[in-house]
Amino acid sequence: MTKPRIGIIPGDPGGIGPELIAKLLADPKHAQAADILLIGDAHLFMQGMKQAGTEYVMRDCAFEDNQPTSDWTVGDGIAHYNTQTIAEDEVEIATVSLANGTSALSNLNIALELARDGVIDAITFGPFNKAALIEAGLGHEDELHYMAEFLGVEHYISELNTLDGIWTSRVSSHIALKDVPAYIDQHRITEAVHLIDTTLRRSGLKRPRLSVAALNPHAGDNGNFGREEIDVIAPTVEALQHEQVNVDGPWPSDTVFLKAKAGEVDGIITMYHDQGQIALKLMGFDRGVTVQGGIPFPVTTPAHGTAFDISGQGKADVKAMTAAFDIACNMVSNWQ
Repeated sequence: MTKPRIGIIPGDPGGIGPELIAKLLADPKHAQAADILLIGDAHLFMQGMKQAGTEYVMRDCAFEDNQPTSDWTVGDGIAHYNTQTIAEDEVEIATVSLANGTSALSNLNIALELARDGVIDAITFGPFNKAALIEAGLGHEDELHYMAEFLGVEHYISELNTLDGIWTSRVSSHIALKDVPAYIDQHRITEAVHLIDTTLRRSGLKRPRLSVAALNPHAGDNGNFGREEIDVIAPTVEALQHEQVNVDGPWPSDTVFLKAKAGEVDGIITMYHDQGQIALKLMGFDRGVTVQGGIPFPVTTPAHGTAFDISGQGKADVKAMTAAFDIACNMVSNWQ
């Protein structure tokens, strides 16, 4: 079988991304699992090796107008596209800076172009710092919406999070909690269910088992604590079941994750950001992965951030980066 072609970018130069990449590629199992293209400044990857206390061999590949001039998958060592987005003396460790944000955004743009044009099959990126991205001109609430505009994606998108085989999608995401009830409608719930169902199928599950979380305490307690479950969520779940989607709910959010932890559910559709994030991060903050749902190719990253409190110290835990890389490889193999 052909290996998946995974593009890896360092994320924020001042964060732990370069270190995580060095630790990931120090393991031959991962270095050989895919045709890997490192996209970014050579000194950032060298910086990561120094921070991690490990090394791997990079093989520079020739690119012109963001297109390889020869087959980049052929040769010894890890293929490298040297993008030159930031001078070495401009990198500020553990600091939000315009230079760091510009570098991260520039490397993301190049990776998106390469994936869009079929040069790579998927992208895995080191953590971004949103403040630095915004300073550099992100122009969106998060990188997912930036990617969607860059690629011309107009359908439903949402971050998906996964940990140890448990997946979540959201009906609402990066909005104020007071605005969440207005987002709870049949269209958004349906789109969130279809998105996680499709993504799980692309991850190798033939018929994912899905549960929808309620909005209100005790799933509204028969209307005593709100009617969203009665008026909107339950009828939407019933309509999806008539479409042969393997979904149930609404379940109280304080019990639905127990079902998932017990192995009874593959994916949970939450109503708002923290409803799912708190549960997953308590179960394993060091292993969680974010998948950019709705993008036309796999894009994955560790669910944690840039960890400025430990960046540059060689202390970063690689488990989430490893999981993000593995999921990208798996999704490429199962993508339909």
